Amino acid sequence: AVKYSGYLEHWDEPFCTNCHSKSPGLMKLGKDITLAGLEIGLLTMKKGEVARFIFMPDYAYGKQGCPPLIPPNATVMFEVEVLDFLDSEESDAFFELTAEQQDMFPLQKVLKVAVTEREFGNYLYRKQHFEGAKDRYKRAFSILGRSPSSEAEQCQIDASKLLVLLNLSLTYLKLGRPAQALVYGEKALEIDQRNAKALFRCGQACLCMTEYEKARDFLVRAQHIQPFNHDINNELKKLAR
Repeated sequence: AVKYSGYLEHWDEPFCTNCHSKSPGLMKLGKDITLAGLEIGLLTMKKGEVARFIFMPDYAYGKQGCPPLIPPNATVMFEVEVLDFLDSEESDAFFELTAEQQDMFPLQKVLKVAVTEREFGNYLYRKQHFEGAKDRYKRAFSILGRSPSSEAEQCQIDASKLLVLLNLSLTYLKLGRPAQALVYGEKALEIDQRNAKALFRCGQACLCMTEYEKARDFLVRAQHIQPFNHDINNELKKLAR
């Protein structure tokens, strides 16, 4: 996610910019960002960094330019700020494999792909792009169904699944689909029946569906585990009203 403005020599106004957008969307290197110099420059930058790059024609628009805005053999300057970034190269490559090839992947790499997808979902969730976040969480969950070869591996898989299921439950609540939120909350409870977040999500979902007895059961169980949790107690007050 970057803010950028491109300038020609002796121009005060940029010939291209996305700085007018309050929250620029994600752009993929090599797909949405194809200017050679800009790709190279961005790969040197850290989150929050601001840089100014001057690109000779071979790293910009070449001998032909880009009529009518960019003349031939133009040297251009770009001001760039990296707002955030996600490294999805390994994850993208994984999802291009066949199911059989994915099954051959070592578990640690699969878990790493799941983390990347979950982080992508978290980024979209923070931007309130809930449909996109839900799709990323479901992609992460879809690859966590493999059979473990040891108890330690099962624990790793369950830990990764639990985080994704909690995120899915919350995202479905945000999407106004409490029945689905309840399904994923209950799946989380199958992994950890004393997980306060999962109990809370299930309680919220039941409250949205006006299933008050079930909501009370889930929320009281959550309160027993975290008696001073502000959100749980507020939800119980809402239920009492």
